[in-house]
Formats: sequence, structure tokens, C-alpha cells
Amino acid sequence: MENFAFPKCQKCNVGDLVPLSDFGSQGAPIHYKAWVCTNLECGFNIKIRNGDLYVNEPILSGVGHTPRSR
Repeated sequence: MENFAFPKCQKCNVGDLVPLSDFGSQGAPIHYKAWVCTNLECGFNIKIRNGDLYVNEPILSGVGHTPRSR
């Protein structure tokens, strides 16, 4: 198994920035769509949406999310 060294969060210097992936509207994988800090108290995040970069958007719980049918 490979060892990965994730970058330290430059906001809190405690957590690491880890990548998240998603799927596009046509089902194609989008790798590294977002990077989030592992320190829950920090909450720093960077996201790409429709080619635009968003920094520090609110992080919401996915508990109430209803998945789309495919």
C-alpha cells in the first residue's frame, strides 16, 4: 500500500488537507473536487464548482440529503 503525505492546513496548522471526489451530472468522476481540513474545529475547505473556486463555504451535514435516482 502506498503512503500519502497530505499537505498541512495553512489556516490552522493542525489538520491535513484531504481531497474529496464526486461525480459530474453525466456520471463522470471528478477527482479532487474539494479539499477539506481534517481538523473539525477549523473547517477550512476549497471546492471547485462549474469551473469556479469557492473557499470556506459552510460545511453542512448530509443527514437530510436525499440521493438522486440514477
